[in-house]
Parts: sequence; structure tokens; C-alpha cells
Amino acid sequence: MSSTTAARTSTGSNPTKGRWGLVVAALLLQLSLGAVYAWSVFSSALQKAEPWQLSKPEATVPFEVAIGMIFIGTFLGGRIQDRRGPRTVAVIGAVVYGLGVIVASFARSSDQLWLLVVGYGVLAGFGLGLAYIVPIAMLQKWFPDKRGLITGLAVGGFGFGAVVTAPIAQVLVRGNPDEPTAAFLPLGIAYLVFSVAGALLFRDPPQGYEVPGYVPATTGKVVDSGRDYTQGEALKTWQWYSLAAILTLAVLAGISFISQAAASFTDISGYTAVAAASAVGFLGLFNGAGRIVWAAVSGRLGRMPTFVAILALEGVCLLLIPHVQNAVLFFVLCAVVYLCYGGAFGTMPATAGDFFGVKNAGGIYGLMLIGWSLGGVVGPLIAAALIGEDKDYTTAYTTIGIIALVAIVLPLVTRLPRTRTDAAEGSLGTAR
Repeated sequence: MSSTTAARTSTGSNPTKGRWGLVVAALLLQLSLGAVYAWSVFSSALQKAEPWQLSKPEATVPFEVAIGMIFIGTFLGGRIQDRRGPRTVAVIGAVVYGLGVIVASFARSSDQLWLLVVGYGVLAGFGLGLAYIVPIAMLQKWFPDKRGLITGLAVGGFGFGAVVTAPIAQVLVRGNPDEPTAAFLPLGIAYLVFSVAGALLFRDPPQGYEVPGYVPATTGKVVDSGRDYTQGEALKTWQWYSLAAILTLAVLAGISFISQAAASFTDISGYTAVAAASAVGFLGLFNGAGRIVWAAVSGRLGRMPTFVAILALEGVCLLLIPHVQNAVLFFVLCAVVYLCYGGAFGTMPATAGDFFGVKNAGGIYGLMLIGWSLGGVVGPLIAAALIGEDKDYTTAYTTIGIIALVAIVLPLVTRLPRTRTDAAEGSLGTAR
């Protein structure tokens, strides 16, 4: 009996049975992990609470460390899960993430900022990265026929995590405003329960798994490279570095604005502080939706044209935002930036799968997520430095907008490292 036949008989006549249940499990995990983006609730509270009274830069440190640690987690998690399978890595990552948030709950004053950084920044950030990469790589193997849509859903859950968590965190913080970090205890326990519950269901498809009727595309807008690269082989292609650069610059452009969103609403367009907070919270929906929408669009438009559109829209919106006082138009431009920021995360996993195959997707895309850490740390620093005490939003957003527009060159010149010339060729041949 062939491996393909064995795979089919092990799951009955439909080898894809149960794969949508894995999407639900992935969403449970990703919603918990995405709660990291609700940090703004705690940042504000830590600046006001009597035992803390942190400066704005100090209140940013735990989040910045968490974003920086994500890459270390994705790099290790991707490599290990390609060899050991998804369940073990996802469970370990979920446990470390949840425990890190719980550790952060024991920091109760500015003298213990180091403990908050260790818990929320180092431990939770590392655990987040370790677990985040797993469902992305796993679902690409189960859904080769819906690669763009499914990776969009996988990371869309992450984008919606803050939308779900932020109002809950606000209620918890208001209940004990002098000890805002106390909210991390119930949140950490909830993250632990939901993320581990999802991770325990993870599994790779059986050897020889195929989707009935699916044949990798050799022509059209989205084409499969026809080869499963190892991580080392992918790193020998210039295309890997180009994709990593595209992700870095798209993230940098989006998060530069996101890090200053609340202040931009009040300083540029005249929103009240309460209205600005509400608007920023609502914009989180566009971050999550962008991951799904743009990933689906890329399946029809093509991956590189999609990134051209994402970078172009980010750039144009950033150029316009400092000059718009109309409240409605200002919100629309901001929503487009959030949509495109999420879209970069939704589209890139499928793009990497097209270019380098999905067998080693964990290691290849996990390493590519260095763009998340680089863009996520450097972007807010550039924005804060250029805006400065004089609130020079025009210089800041114009500079970053130009960076996004210049970056359009990268997707325009990036092509597959090799193209399948025969649908039956499989993994034979070498990269050009």
C-alpha cells in the first residue's frame, strides 16, 4: 500500500476530515497570544498609578522587550516543530507565555519594573513567539488548496486578541487602579487555559497527505515553486532576504503609526482623549480583519501585487494623515493603515510557502519573523524621535510614508526562486 493510500484509509474516504477543527484550535491559541497588543491599557495605568508613576518610555519597555523576544521564540519554535511536530512546541510556548504574564502580576511598584520586564517582556514574549509560528506552519500543510485564506485566519485570531482582551483588562484595572499589574493574574490564567486547550489538539497531517482534486498551480496569479526547501537552502536565495525585508518595512510603516495612534487622534484631528481611546480600540478590528482580507485577496491578485498595494496604501495614508483635520476622513485613513499592517502578517506566510514549500515552513518563516521584531522595535523609536516634544507629526509620518513607498521596489522585483515546469515534477530539480 502506498503512503498516499495509507493516509487516505487512515481518515476514511476524506483525508481532509477534521482539518477545520484545527483552525478553531489555532484561533483559541492565537486569540490568547494576540492579547499582547492590549499593552496600551497597562501602559496608561502604569503612568498614573501611585506606586508606579512610570514615564512614557519606561512604560513602553515591557512591551518592547516582548516584541523583541518574539523572534527568538519563532526561530526556535519553527525549527523544533518541523522536526518534532506542532503539539509539543505549541503547548510549551503557551505555558511559558501564560506563566510569564502570571509572573508579571507579582510586580507591584516601580522598584519591581525589572520583574514586569522579565515576566511580560522576556518570558511571555519568548513563549508567544514559540507558539505563534506553530499553527501557521501546521495549517499550511493541512490546507495547500487554501494557503492564503487559511494563514490569514491563523494570524487573524492574533490580530483580534487585543480587541477581545482590552475591554476586559480595562475593567480589571479600574477595579484596582493602584495595582494595575494585579490584572495579569486572572488574565494569565485565562491565557494558559485557552491557549493550552487549543495547542493540545494540534497535529500534522499524515505522511502522504493530499487534498483530493488539488493540483499545485503552475500558471496564474499564484504559482507554487514546486520544491520544499530546507531552511539552509532558503537562506542561500536572495528571495528569502527580499521577503524578510518586505515584511520588515511593512511592519515598520504600520506600527510606527500604531504606536502613536491615540496621541495622533487628539493632536492632529482634535479628538477628545476618551474619543481617541475608543477609536484606537475599534481600529484593532481592522488589524485583525486585514490579516484575513489581504490574505484572501492575495490568492486572486497575486502575492507580490498584494504587497505593492499594502505598501502603497500605507505610504499614501501616512503622507496624508498629518494634514487631515476632518474626523471621519482621519479615521478612514487610520483604518487603512491598520488594515495594511495586519495584511502584511496575513499574506507573508502563504508567500513564503509559495516560494519555499511548506515542509519546513516553521523554520523558514519563523526566521523570517525577525522582520516583526526589527520593524516592531525600530518603527516606534523612529516615530517617537521624529515627533519629539514639538509634536512634529508631519516630519515623522512623511519620512515613514516615503520609506513605505520606496519599499514598493522590493515586491516589484521579487520572483519565485524556481518555477515548476511540470506539474508532476514534485520536489525534483534544483533552484536556479
